[in-house]
Amino acid sequence: MKIVLSTLNAKYIHMNLALRCLKSFAEPEFEAEIAEYTIKDPSMNIVSDLFSKKPDVIGFSCYIWNIEETITVIKMLKKIMPSVKIILGGPEVSYDVIYWLERIPEADFIVIGEGEETFKQLLTELSGPMDLSNVPGIGYMKEGKPAINPQRNKLDLRELPSPFRFEEDIPHLSKRVIYIETSRGCPFRCQFCLSSIEVGVRYFDREKIKEDIRYLMKNGAKTIKFVDRTFNISRSYAMEMFQFLIDEHLPGTVFQFEITADIMRPEVIEFLNQTAPAGLFRFEIGVQSTNDSTNELVMRKQNFQKLTRTVSMVKNGGKIDQHLDLIAGLPEEDYHSFRKTFNDVFELRPEELQLGFLKMLRGTGLRIRADEHQYIYMDHSPYEILGNNVLSFDDIVRIKQVEDVLEKYWNDHRADETIEYLVSNVFESPFDFFQEFGSYWDSQGWSRIGHQLEDLFKRLSQFLQEVHPSSLDVVEGLMMYDYIQNQKYKPRKPWWTHKLSKSEKSEIYQSILSDPEIFGDEFIQLHLNEKDLYKHTMLELIPFNAGSYFDTNEVERENSIMLVYFQPASGKPTVYFAPLKGIKTITAI
Repeated sequence: MKIVLSTLNAKYIHMNLALRCLKSFAEPEFEAEIAEYTIKDPSMNIVSDLFSKKPDVIGFSCYIWNIEETITVIKMLKKIMPSVKIILGGPEVSYDVIYWLERIPEADFIVIGEGEETFKQLLTELSGPMDLSNVPGIGYMKEGKPAINPQRNKLDLRELPSPFRFEEDIPHLSKRVIYIETSRGCPFRCQFCLSSIEVGVRYFDREKIKEDIRYLMKNGAKTIKFVDRTFNISRSYAMEMFQFLIDEHLPGTVFQFEITADIMRPEVIEFLNQTAPAGLFRFEIGVQSTNDSTNELVMRKQNFQKLTRTVSMVKNGGKIDQHLDLIAGLPEEDYHSFRKTFNDVFELRPEELQLGFLKMLRGTGLRIRADEHQYIYMDHSPYEILGNNVLSFDDIVRIKQVEDVLEKYWNDHRADETIEYLVSNVFESPFDFFQEFGSYWDSQGWSRIGHQLEDLFKRLSQFLQEVHPSSLDVVEGLMMYDYIQNQKYKPRKPWWTHKLSKSEKSEIYQSILSDPEIFGDEFIQLHLNEKDLYKHTMLELIPFNAGSYFDTNEVERENSIMLVYFQPASGKPTVYFAPLKGIKTITAI
């Protein structure tokens, strides 16, 4: 019996963990081949590849991001391979099983919930007596009607085999995000999350997990993401794993965790700040909302004061990047309340702020009680909301405009100094800046076309010219600085109009050659001659004292010179500032 385990990943870099858990548990009695694709791959290509494998059984792992594309593939497969047995599993089909059996008649079986033992037992029946009543936790059609067998007891995770010891995976480990789980379940009951349905937390064997991580690092894995819903629910467990990863990590490896910030003890953060190498860890923190009444309605306990303490301590430590999540559309969170939530969280200045929109996932309490808040949402995945009793579709569209420019300008770190100045000094709040700019961006049609780095700065400049022209001189100086930070080599044609003529630049260069100390000791150590200056540096006039600004965050209205040195070997830029009045030969600019 030829068995293929397949899924359509959201991106090529993802490596599906579920398929490997099923494969390792099925062995040695059943050998399965893994075939991964992406949702961007043409359906015909996927079907052609699966057809070429001549399978008797194909299992698909189904999620909200791939179910519609997966259904297309399944329907095509059944037309050309009517005898192939198709088994579906995963979080998207584990709820509303009758709906899926009726909507996808081409699917022969649905594995419900935790699938390792159920899938293997189903394979046993398919290869032998075919008594489906022996298989707990499956759904199928029996005599034209849906049949659902009761689910089995939870597995003892400590006994599960490793899903990582497949030789065919080794060449890909360095290029993919490797997902690993050390526990299943969640102690919290957030009504928008599928994890709230499973009661309790179960752990895998710690020593086996450590051996898996050693194996993955030894074979080139660079990004390892823990999928535990709350990695730090057990302080002692988290500390043991943090210590292990600090002690045994290999250079270049990054570990990502989902943590609950408000339960993290200060001493744990102090330990990480003191002992963790910079860049080794990355935290993902679901804030979702700072509205207490909203959190109560979704049964989410959160102490925002303690969360703020954790995020601030981690940020001040400078060792760990943080990715914070918000959800727009939670119960009784209207546009103005969400604005406050956004500003509350942006005040923490996370390295990334992800703005998501509520998805009414099958099986969740919020979907079951959707009528209580007059939710309307997409019929098909991802079931994103279109409105509720306090948030109109117009509000949602406006918040999506915020999301668009937030991603391009803040999360991508293209203009950190510029954005910081704008949200602190020019606009009423961070949300107002992103909203006004996002709405302007959309009105210009820019959301429908591509953009280069230069376009981002030109478009921001155009927006400010219309809405806040008085701030443009300072902001454009900061934009020049941010643009330079994104360069790997000396730009041939920057986005701005040069303010210095060739003769003025020549005068300044001559002054620098005769008096290099105006840019400080570090610049003097470069020992640049005239040829080096012209070849490897660029000069720009900044309409405020930039050197002073970066020390004090105060704007002094006097011109300064920005000199950028691009290292010949790497192209890396180093920026130096000096007040224009300190350059002796220049008096008229």
